[in-house]
Amino acid sequence: MKINLKGDIKEFDSAVTVYDIAKSIGDGLARSAMGGLVNGEVKELTYTVTQDSEVEILTFDDEQGKSILRHTASHIMAQAVKRLYPDVKLAIGPSTDSGFYYDFDSEISFTNEDLSKIETEMKKIVKERIRLERYELPREEAIKFMQEQNEPYKVELIKDLPDDAVISFYKQGNFTDLCAGPHLFDTSAVKAFKLLSVTGAYWRGNEKNKMLQRIYGTAYTKKEDLAAHLEQLEEAKKRDHNKLGRELGYFTTVDIIGQGLPIMLPKGAKVMQILQRFVEDTEAKHGWQLTKTPYMAKSDLYKLSGHWDHYQDSMFILGDEEKDKEVFALRPMTCPFQYQAYLSKMRSYRDLPLRYNETSTLFRKEASGEMHGLIRLRQFTISEGHLMCRPDQLEEEFKSCLELAIYMLKTLGLYEDVSYRFSKWDPEDKDKYIGTPEQWDEAQDMMEKILKHLEIDYKVGIGEAAFYGPKLDIQIKNVFGKEDTLITIQIDQLLAEKFGMEYIDSDGEKKNPYIIHRTSIGCYERTLALIIEKYAGALPTWMAPTQLQIIPVSEKYFDYAQKIKSIFENSGLRVEADFRNEKLGYKIREAQMEKIPYMVIVGEKEEAENTVSIRSRKEGDLGSKSIEAFVDMINEEIETKAH
Repeated sequence: MKINLKGDIKEFDSAVTVYDIAKSIGDGLARSAMGGLVNGEVKELTYTVTQDSEVEILTFDDEQGKSILRHTASHIMAQAVKRLYPDVKLAIGPSTDSGFYYDFDSEISFTNEDLSKIETEMKKIVKERIRLERYELPREEAIKFMQEQNEPYKVELIKDLPDDAVISFYKQGNFTDLCAGPHLFDTSAVKAFKLLSVTGAYWRGNEKNKMLQRIYGTAYTKKEDLAAHLEQLEEAKKRDHNKLGRELGYFTTVDIIGQGLPIMLPKGAKVMQILQRFVEDTEAKHGWQLTKTPYMAKSDLYKLSGHWDHYQDSMFILGDEEKDKEVFALRPMTCPFQYQAYLSKMRSYRDLPLRYNETSTLFRKEASGEMHGLIRLRQFTISEGHLMCRPDQLEEEFKSCLELAIYMLKTLGLYEDVSYRFSKWDPEDKDKYIGTPEQWDEAQDMMEKILKHLEIDYKVGIGEAAFYGPKLDIQIKNVFGKEDTLITIQIDQLLAEKFGMEYIDSDGEKKNPYIIHRTSIGCYERTLALIIEKYAGALPTWMAPTQLQIIPVSEKYFDYAQKIKSIFENSGLRVEADFRNEKLGYKIREAQMEKIPYMVIVGEKEEAENTVSIRSRKEGDLGSKSIEAFVDMINEEIETKAH
């Protein structure tokens, strides 16, 4: 039997486990192995290879290896919880990008003290070196077993599995869990772990279901790596926009208004205004025409677009179709509205490409468990646009949309933090989409060709496409490592025909345009959140809500402070003056805490010489400058949009 190890062929006389393959390469690799990639599928170390195969040994350096170790850690945590609190019911416990979690149904509200007890019990389980043994059961036996264990959530999961599903369990001493795996040999390999927090989580993410308790943790193979991660988490907490944005007065939320509906305070509103003006001005230079469309429409519009059938659960519906003559819905996106602008008159091939943009307020019925600060909201503002073009223009226009998005990201300082995902449809879930398989293949082949020409390094996301077409998602992670989509560029060859959008081509025939759906900066609220985290609240001068603060050293210089404040304001700068009767050091510290880019300190010398003393947030004391020199300096920084 031949085993291909990344081009190195090893021969074995008989069937062999993944662990034995690792050991044949070296004892060190065997000790660090977490599992194996066998013909593209992740398998555990005990998996037996029985035929010629391609095998890659996975260690903790591989993402799949991390997942195996952390998934095992979640089982160790679940076993510890069941030892300490036998009446707790188990839900799910997967690994995540940065750790693991497990959801529990418990009458006890877990506290930090409880997490400490669970950690102690986990350490005992690790020392016991308990083997994890996989076995399978037929459906009815599996259901009966979990009913006997009094695990109703596991019973529900088994019943919802496809008829042909393999139902597997992992036995870990006196603890057994329903699980597809893979896992480690035994518990001793989980050497460094930490339980981080406990939060509420609805069963299966549905707010109509019971609220469970989710315990988060992380695990590593080395204690020093765990310590470094925990230190990184502490830094992330300091940068968390949900904390920092509130402390700095960018936004707030109010229970009587509702979750996912933030109040933008003056600072936050000002930054969003700055970004909006920047985006709209930049888009205008690139040939985009501004539109303004309604916030709601009759259900007829959404039925035509397909949103009513494919997106209704995420929409806020106003009215009842059984009772009301007209039913309206708040818009979840702008595309069907902007199509009406295209349809306002007949179009020629010479009119294309036609680019419509809009600063759109949108509404989506997000589950309460999904919302976080300004990252995911029920009402948000987006730099939305729709571009109608001929087939021969599609690649160049797609490239132009991507270049615009990249320019925005570089200007904001976020470009180095993003990754790309080619989001395709899931042919196993055809009901989720409109169009035929042939149309989807054509659209996806076209987009893949464009991305290759543009040399975009991307990952593929099956099932992540919009219901009407594939898309390029520009992904970004917040300070805690949670990934979200910031910007999308989508190809759509279906909705133009549904809406009757046509143009007269050069041959005199009527044809449907291709449509590109895109954002250039994404959701403004989400972008603001990411900017706050990126700069730890110390926004670059060009987008800072207050660019400089004047601090008179005493009341005697209030008039001079007011005079130069007017000069700065007339120069277009955003300026405040601190006229409080406080000590100079206190005022300087407060301005630093507010993360204002510049402090302008004035006293007897400055008034006599008609100058200002400058203190920079980044560089400290810059000495004395004439008012004109300082205005020129700060305006150059603003105009270049320096970071």
